[in-house]
Amino acid sequence: MGTGLELYGRRKDGDEFPVEIMLSPVGTADGPIFISVVRDVSEKKRAEQALRQSEQQLRDREEQAGRDLRQIIDAIPQQVFVFGADWSPLFANRRELEYTGLTPQEAQSKDAIAKIFHPEDLKKLEVLRERSLSASASFEMEARIRGKDGQYRWFLIRDNPVRDDQGRVLRWYGTRTDIEDRKRSEEALRQAQADLAHVTRITTMGELASSIAHEVNQPISGVVLNANTCLRWLDGDSPNLNEAREAARRIVRDGKRASEMINAIRALVRKTVTAKGRLDMNETVREVLDLAQNEVLKNHVTLRTEFADNLSPVLGDRVQLQQVVLNLIMNGVEAMSTVGERRRELIIRTQDDEADQVRVTVQDTGIGLDPQSMERIFDAFYTTKSGGMGMGLSISRSIVDNHGGRLWAVPNDGPGTAFHFTVPKYHQ
Repeated sequence: MGTGLELYGRRKDGDEFPVEIMLSPVGTADGPIFISVVRDVSEKKRAEQALRQSEQQLRDREEQAGRDLRQIIDAIPQQVFVFGADWSPLFANRRELEYTGLTPQEAQSKDAIAKIFHPEDLKKLEVLRERSLSASASFEMEARIRGKDGQYRWFLIRDNPVRDDQGRVLRWYGTRTDIEDRKRSEEALRQAQADLAHVTRITTMGELASSIAHEVNQPISGVVLNANTCLRWLDGDSPNLNEAREAARRIVRDGKRASEMINAIRALVRKTVTAKGRLDMNETVREVLDLAQNEVLKNHVTLRTEFADNLSPVLGDRVQLQQVVLNLIMNGVEAMSTVGERRRELIIRTQDDEADQVRVTVQDTGIGLDPQSMERIFDAFYTTKSGGMGMGLSISRSIVDNHGGRLWAVPNDGPGTAFHFTVPKYHQ
């Protein structure tokens, strides 16, 4: 086996050049002799040097690209983070560290998320992560994250998986966008809408004040009348207990009726926030009709109801939905106030609708709306009434939208307009 050596030779002009000398033993009768082969390896050395330079340049470019990428990520106006396939934290950008006050080492610890997430939102995050792991799908949520000052702010969180060729998740890349200002604006808007809704409710109830007084006065008058009757039956020489007992029952009946009416009025006027629950829409509408009945009669309006049998229950806020119905009824009555040549009729209809919704329709035979008004009646402060605020229908649409439904108007085939709104069905 030959032996190779690398040395430097010298040309006749004095320049040195790398050579490779191979010594190979050859057996002869006089014993082994060595044959040497000298080869100029200048080109080989230049190629190796070029390769080393190329590899070094590649490493330098990769390191520079990594630094540039880090600078770009740090400059993004969002918190950026990277997790492993099992949600183990791997990286957090500078904004994340500056906001939370965590060190790079703390940000990569297993309990980093638990330290900064609001406890209520942490539970939601864990549920979403479990679902995302099983489905390998992106997810999005809003959560409160604590800053280094100890205060929580709202963030929009988006996590996206990166997969290999076989579809397996390699990493989770995500961002957190500060939405605290947006959340405050939304809350301020909701509060403003609630305040306006309260004002509208009070205004509407003011218009119904005389009707309400009349309606409440009827059962109270009945109580007084039956109480006097009861006393008369008891004060006789031979008290008639049966008649007195019947009169007492009528007192209880009228007292309950007055109490129910007052409770309904208080619910509409009271400025409270109630949780959504299971509602019978037919019963919800009937309670409003009891309040508005005298106003309907006073304006010589014929009220007709077409309530669906076995109507599906809905998920909603009773008071808010009653406000919508009351507003539509009052608008319908007012739309027919100048009608004299035809019958004034108001139709209230309920029905199960498509897309898992229940529909309520309030249809009048009034003067109707021109196409321009039809497009704008739900805009805030737009009104066709001389003394209107232009908020009733706008607030009503907002209430229905917040319930996950829809409110719209269409002209009748004949005179008048039909207002429809839908509310999602209740599911356990």
